[in-house]
Amino acid sequence: MGRASLSMSQWLVGLLGLMLMCAALPSAAQEAPPQVRVIIDVSGSMRDNDPDQLAADALELLVTLLPGGTRAGVWTFGEGVSNPLPLGTVDAGWREQAMALAPRLEGRDPFTDIEAAVRETAADEAPGERHLVLLTDGMIDLPPWRGDKPAIDEDSRRELLNELAPGLARSDVTVHAIAFSDEADLSLVERLSQQTGGLSAPVETPEALMGAFLDIVDRIFPSDRAPLRNGGFVIEPGLEGFNALLFRDSSDPPAVLIGPDGRRYTAEDPPESARWRHEERYDLIQVPDPEPGQWRLEGEVDRESRVTLVSPLTLEMAPLPGTLYLGFGVPVEAWLSRHGEALPKKQWPAHLSMSAELRDDEGSIQAATQLDSSGKRFVGELPAPALTGTAQLAVRADGQGFRRQRVQAVNVLPAVTAEHDVEGGRVLLRAEHPGLNRDNTQLHAELQGQRLEAEALDAQRWAINLPVLDESLTQPLMLRGRVTLEERTRELRLPRLLLFPDGDTGVDVAEVRPSLAVERFHEVPEPGSPSSAEAAPDGVERLIALLDRLPQLAQGQWETWQPVLMRWLEAHRRDPRLWAGVLGLIIVVLVMRAWRQRRRRHRRDAARYREEPHV
Repeated sequence: MGRASLSMSQWLVGLLGLMLMCAALPSAAQEAPPQVRVIIDVSGSMRDNDPDQLAADALELLVTLLPGGTRAGVWTFGEGVSNPLPLGTVDAGWREQAMALAPRLEGRDPFTDIEAAVRETAADEAPGERHLVLLTDGMIDLPPWRGDKPAIDEDSRRELLNELAPGLARSDVTVHAIAFSDEADLSLVERLSQQTGGLSAPVETPEALMGAFLDIVDRIFPSDRAPLRNGGFVIEPGLEGFNALLFRDSSDPPAVLIGPDGRRYTAEDPPESARWRHEERYDLIQVPDPEPGQWRLEGEVDRESRVTLVSPLTLEMAPLPGTLYLGFGVPVEAWLSRHGEALPKKQWPAHLSMSAELRDDEGSIQAATQLDSSGKRFVGELPAPALTGTAQLAVRADGQGFRRQRVQAVNVLPAVTAEHDVEGGRVLLRAEHPGLNRDNTQLHAELQGQRLEAEALDAQRWAINLPVLDESLTQPLMLRGRVTLEERTRELRLPRLLLFPDGDTGVDVAEVRPSLAVERFHEVPEPGSPSSAEAAPDGVERLIALLDRLPQLAQGQWETWQPVLMRWLEAHRRDPRLWAGVLGLIIVVLVMRAWRQRRRRHRRDAARYREEPHV
């Protein structure tokens, strides 16, 4: 399978240990463990869209990551659907059968029926959550004997998204979808996962595939982590063990683990009773009964690295959606639990606090908030995300000698999406947020100063009719809206839509300001007026003039700046340097304004006693 497959195979050898790590992790008490049902596309289009056979690697990786004792099965589909590995308990025998399926995953069926695959895989009802993991190129292609094409493909797509997906969500079925090509119907993959509360991701490399599966496993089998801060992590007393999965570049030196007593550990000299697996791209270290205190890691540590904890005391979270939306905050609730029971406040670690934050793929904080104590729990609302894409939502608990976090991958989407229907001369809008509909949402657009109202097509779709436009001219359509949910009204700022993006010329939305100043030559300067040299403000006065304009500038840009500013203040409100800086700025402004007023009085006094000119 080439270089990519070789890299994945190397990872799989070591990630077998990760399976044991997942199996050892504590989980919240539940009526029945979740089931994992893998659905693999074996249609002919996968042969073109998955030339490196990542689907086979994906099955091996998922089999590796599933904890022992889980109920799981494998389905394949093309024109029809088959179940080569029925639901069973994950153990050594089940894994061996799953690994033997790889030769049967080569694309061979000429057609692709995703709707039938999802429907049949989810049909067998069972207690507990059902998680479907769909591996596909996301292109519905039904045989022509079923009807006229592409009408039958479009009908199947609508049935899948409009009827089947909502029904699955009501039946506690979650679909996680992975697309293997940039030619895939990414909209189908995203909406299917979104409606059922799952995750979606396009993957083209083994690295991306591994990241996607780690996110899915974290979602199905959540576990506590020790936050990695400045290359270190805290182990509190009473832990049964920790498992460190440390990713690195193949050219980096081997990992070194430093204990609280300063002793250095390596793969050749691990901690007592520890298991250390060293591979080219990562190390997997399992340490039972660890010494409490500050542990440190030497060298570069990839952001995907994690230290999971084995303990009867766990950090629990109320269920979070798999999809977040621009403009909408996220309620967060968390608590400490021992053997499934919320820990009373008197048993909390000293000085316990909890916070939540949202980080994008680059690790930058997009939103953050401090949670408030309420009884046995901590509650709060994470500010609305500002960027679309995949992100990590983390809840952290900090106390004296105690640090925990839970991390969940989420997708961030706009609350409303827009599409330019060129032939129809209109823009079509669709509500992605499930709570938006024509009864509580008003949408409009602004095109070069003209307001265009949106008309509802059905419960969650609108259309904006456009005037006759020059197709050679690219111009932005600014979309705006207002929604009332739970007796709260908020303004929606939606991403702008470029009309005719391939046009020869473009119109921007920058403000147009006068570029020429008018000089009035016919007026004679009044006696006592300062000369042009005197009137020209120096550097200090220019700075003061700029400060005077800041309120007007801030008022005009407040809607854009407010989310970013509030997130920054929330993240740094406990930093004394912030308030010292604010106080210093206020003092500087007051001193400079007083200086300018004094200078103006001096000029007026000088003009009052200046001798008038004689002719």
